[in-house]
Amino acid sequence: MSTRDVPAQIGDLPPIGRPANSALLHAGISTLDQVAGLRRRDLLAMHGVGPKAVRILEAALSERGLAFEK
Repeated sequence: MSTRDVPAQIGDLPPIGRPANSALLHAGISTLDQVAGLRRRDLLAMHGVGPKAVRILEAALSERGLAFEK
């Protein structure tokens, strides 16, 4: 799947860019609750998910009182 075929935003996730969205969709992740079940390093290991996307996700999690797994 090309990143141009990936939606700009998925589920309740903040806009993090199509490459990161593609990586999350490929892993079956489409909600912040699912992201909260991951470790930061697991996200960074996904092709297309970089430090900026992780910071954006972390901020969105924090706004909901959630955090990455330790």
